[in-house]
Amino acid sequence: MTPASAPASAAAPAPRPRRAAALTALLVLAASALGACAPQSATTSGGGASGAAAGGCVKGGLGTRTAGALTVGTDKPAYAPWFSDDKPESGKGFESAVAYAVADRLGYPQGKVKWVVSPFNKAFAPGAKDFDFDINQVSINDDRKKSVDFSSGYYDVRQAVVALKSSKLAGAKNLADLKGAKLGAQVGTTSLSTITDQIKPSTQPAVFDDNDLAKSALKNGQIDALVVDLPTAFYITGAEITDAAVVGQLAGSGIGAEQFGLVLDKGSSLTGCVSQAVDSLRADGTLAKLEKQWLSDAVSAPVLK
Repeated sequence: MTPASAPASAAAPAPRPRRAAALTALLVLAASALGACAPQSATTSGGGASGAAAGGCVKGGLGTRTAGALTVGTDKPAYAPWFSDDKPESGKGFESAVAYAVADRLGYPQGKVKWVVSPFNKAFAPGAKDFDFDINQVSINDDRKKSVDFSSGYYDVRQAVVALKSSKLAGAKNLADLKGAKLGAQVGTTSLSTITDQIKPSTQPAVFDDNDLAKSALKNGQIDALVVDLPTAFYITGAEITDAAVVGQLAGSGIGAEQFGLVLDKGSSLTGCVSQAVDSLRADGTLAKLEKQWLSDAVSAPVLK
């Protein structure tokens, strides 16, 4: 029997058009609901504009890990002068103060900020993050941007060389004086890349898991000098190794100054809003005030060329 000769097919039930109309209406409603719940467009890395920024950054209502709260990561120990007494939550120290200032601009008062431990190298490694942003003297560079987003820079930094006052390096005047030295720095830092790319010593640099180990190596004579960022250099020589001195600072290499940026998950919807907060703190002078309050003045350190 062919379909054309089947009487049941010829007599289609009357309700079918109504069922099709109902199905269409349900599909329209579902599409509207999905549109209302869809996340804002992903950000570009390095502080670029984001869907969140373009659509307005709702204070206290951003898409954070925990609704109504902001989770901030940093390493442990949290070193001075960036943090005070290894207590990021205290609000004391330059980066602690900056973190709370950014949080406030985003609509999260101090009581709504939660801190988590995030080791330095893990902060900008590929993979999901357990923070909304991380603050830990992480320099913005193109290689790290492949794995994470960065906010606008919150601090312009130079690297510095620290040596014991009794060392022959204490009197170094230029990079040439450092060529034969055994230098050291923390793994994964721009301090280490400064040694290899800018100073270019004839001896392979010593690499340490953290600055505590590097400082111990300096005190014990295992290295001739330590390379760290300038504020850390001033703190080391002023409070931790008082028989050491800041030999000098290094001029920035490449285009633009080296900057520390807040680290966010790759494609984070918060990047644009966080960058707006940092930009506003720079524009109104807040960052400059916090820098003056917590960080040493760099003008006294000679530039090694």
